Amino acid sequence: MDARLNLFGSPFAMKFLKHVTAAGRVIGESTLPAATQELVRLRASQINGCGFCTDMHTKEALAAGEDVTRLNLVATWREATVFTDAERAALELAEQGTRIADAAGGVPDEVWANAAKHYDEEQLAALVGVIAVINAFNRVNVLVAQPAGDYEVGQFG
Repeated sequence: MDARLNLFGSPFAMKFLKHVTAAGRVIGESTLPAATQELVRLRASQINGCGFCTDMHTKEALAAGEDVTRLNLVATWREATVFTDAERAALELAEQGTRIADAAGGVPDEVWANAAKHYDEEQLAALVGVIAVINAFNRVNVLVAQPAGDYEVGQFG
């Protein structure tokens, strides 16, 4: 299976993705817990049907020490007992921010307020950033039908 467009062979695509990647690196410098960042990336990728990003962030989370049970339950986080209240708030914000077109009013105030109970302003900014960046990557990969399964931990530095 080949992608519709070779992102790595296109000078324009590489230039564009370099900037999106740089935005993602800034988020990594925040105080938002790394585990929360990966859970959010994984959940948004699942919702968007991005196999490449689902593969990537599952493998990166495992390599960083995340528990396989938690990763297996991300899609069903509401019923799972393995997530903290803060992680649940982040996952809810990620779902609402990813499905923004499904709600006429955007992200509900109560979803934001719940996240704000668990994260300070800088962490909320990082959470918004991680949701925005993963959704951008998901859309690129889904648009070009980027194949999934071959990602290797640390592949992009």
